[in-house]
Amino acid sequence: MSNPRLDNEPDGEGHEPSENRDESQGTTWKSSYRDVMRIREFRYLWLGHALSIIGTNLLNIAVSVLVYRATDSAFAAGITLAVTFLPPIIAGPLLSGLADVFPRKQAIIVCDLARAVFILAVGIPGMPVWAIWPLLFLSFVPVVPFTAARAALLAEIIQGERYVASTAIIHLTTQVGMLIGLIAGGVVVSFIGPNTAVMANAAIFVLSALLVMVGVRARPAPNAEPDGDRARPGLLAMVTRGAKLVFTEPRLRTLALMAWVAGLYMIPYGIANPMADELGAGAGAAGLIMAGPSIGTLVGGFLLTRFVPPPTRMRWMGPLTVLASVPLLLWLLPLPLWLMVTALALSGAAASYQIVANAAFVLCTPEKGRGLAFGLVAAGLQAAQGIGILFGSLFVELFGTAAVVSGAGVVGVVLGVVLALTWSRMAERTIEKMNESEQPA
Repeated sequence: MSNPRLDNEPDGEGHEPSENRDESQGTTWKSSYRDVMRIREFRYLWLGHALSIIGTNLLNIAVSVLVYRATDSAFAAGITLAVTFLPPIIAGPLLSGLADVFPRKQAIIVCDLARAVFILAVGIPGMPVWAIWPLLFLSFVPVVPFTAARAALLAEIIQGERYVASTAIIHLTTQVGMLIGLIAGGVVVSFIGPNTAVMANAAIFVLSALLVMVGVRARPAPNAEPDGDRARPGLLAMVTRGAKLVFTEPRLRTLALMAWVAGLYMIPYGIANPMADELGAGAGAAGLIMAGPSIGTLVGGFLLTRFVPPPTRMRWMGPLTVLASVPLLLWLLPLPLWLMVTALALSGAAASYQIVANAAFVLCTPEKGRGLAFGLVAAGLQAAQGIGILFGSLFVELFGTAAVVSGAGVVGVVLGVVLALTWSRMAERTIEKMNESEQPA
């Protein structure tokens, strides 16, 4: 979960690194990882990605503390985090195609430098909150073309078996970088203050741009395909055609709703500051609370995809959807910080079902409409988490953090049970389809 967005989209080229792989190829996998890390361009691109992830999550904790201290309002802090979810929803269909218009190396560099400028402006002392929000929004808009350009450039640098290994490395780096950014962000803010932390964070994106500038070879902008296949759908086409595809197919509809339940069990991420404040703790505690789900997802995702057979994973998705919200029920009781973080880590571990749901969605979606369907579900996931944080922060002002978190847990469990029962009637058919797809043509 990056930002805390659950990383459940396929990479830019549609590969699924964790599924449909023969376990007997473990030696090949290890060799592929070593081969990938020997590629100089990949190392620089990987380091730049790691810095961007760390910087993004450090920014999240620092700016939320900045606004919370300026307003003493949980709702204002929640709006601040909710703002970071909006750019992919609004700009995704419009800006992703820039990676196919401009040279991808230059696109990555420009995006990092643009983020640095807006982030620097956010941290200027005395900047009013009403100005921080649009500047923060603008600082996240370049993430859309940055991600598309990085995925496309990665496919130019690495091909074949090593490409699959490279995407797995990027995914793991995203999870680790998120944890480092959140935990380090809380500590840094405690020592140097939120304004200085935000402004210093701009340097991380400048360094990321310099790494790509120095270590990645320049390539010309990609040419359009003769049949025009590179044209991307606009927002209206994405909403209408994608919605028709997803919501008229029962399995796709169920998988989409299972993803969007994250809008409930991610609410604690958005109210981490008032939760820490009620404990009498500071920014460091808020960073730990925000990092809790990511810790669980990192561990749970590794265990689920490494040690559980694919058919069993598919059957477990329903129960895990329920379990992701169960730890939130503990907020009915007074909890110390360590137990809060532990509970959120358990929630994140169960939420690793999203990785399997991603693979199932790919499997069940017709190839022709896969991009539109994923665009809709990804935008819906961002919207669900942003709306959950927004309303959760508003309700904290009225009812307190314990009531909001436990209430989200109750609603999440109820919805999870309904979806689990629905999925139990679909899992076997999906497993059969998975087995068919693994048979040689």
